[in-house]
Amino acid sequence: MNYQLIKQVIDLIEKFDTTVDSKSYTKNLTGFKRWIHDDERETAHLYNELDWDGKENGRSLESEINTLIVHLNRYAKTYSKSAIYDSAFSTQEDFIYLINLKAFGSMTKTELIKKNIQDKPVGMQIINRLIGQGWIQQSDSIADKRSKIISITAKGTEALEEIMGKIKQASQIVTGNLSDTEKIKLIKILQKLDRFHQTIYAENIEPNQLISIAYNNFLIKNN
Repeated sequence: MNYQLIKQVIDLIEKFDTTVDSKSYTKNLTGFKRWIHDDERETAHLYNELDWDGKENGRSLESEINTLIVHLNRYAKTYSKSAIYDSAFSTQEDFIYLINLKAFGSMTKTELIKKNIQDKPVGMQIINRLIGQGWIQQSDSIADKRSKIISITAKGTEALEEIMGKIKQASQIVTGNLSDTEKIKLIKILQKLDRFHQTIYAENIEPNQLISIAYNNFLIKNN
C-alpha cells in the first residue's frame, strides 16, 4: 500500500476542509474534485505566464528560486556594506548580532550563533570581535557554569543606534518596489520555508549526510 500517497490525499482533504470557502466549493466529493481541478489549472496558468532564463531548456522552478535567493542575499550585503561604511562595524554580522541581543535579550554564545544560522567557529570570531569593541559582555551562566551569557552593553547600544537609520534604509531598499500586500505575502512564504529549514538545521547533521537525510527524511516525507 502506498502510504505516502494516502498521506498526500489526507493533507489535501485537510487543506480543502480548513482553508477553502464553502461558498465557492461544496464540502463534498464533488466540490473537492472541482477544487483540485481548478487549483491545478491555476498552477498551470501561472507557470505558463511566468518566464525565467533557461525555462525553455528545462531549467526548473527550484533552480530559479535558488538563483534569486542567492542574488537577493548578495544585493542585501552590498547595501549593508554601504550602511556600515566609515563606521566602527566590520561586517553586517556585527550589527545583526547586536540587533538580536537588543531585541531578544541576553543568551548563551551557542544560542546567539544558532539564531544567526552560522558555524560555531565563525560565530565565535564575531562574538570575540564584539567583546573586543566593548559592545557586548559575557558572564557566567547560573544554570550552567560551562556556558557564558552574552548581553549588549550601553556602548554597544549606542554604536547600534548611530547606524540604525542607515540599516533601516538598507532594509527598505532590499524590499524594493513591493507593495505592503506583496511584502506580507512574501513574509508568509519565507516563514514557511524558514520553518522547514530550521527543523533540519536543528538536527546538526554532518555535511557528508546532510543532502541525503534532508531530501529523504524531510522533503520527500513531507510532500
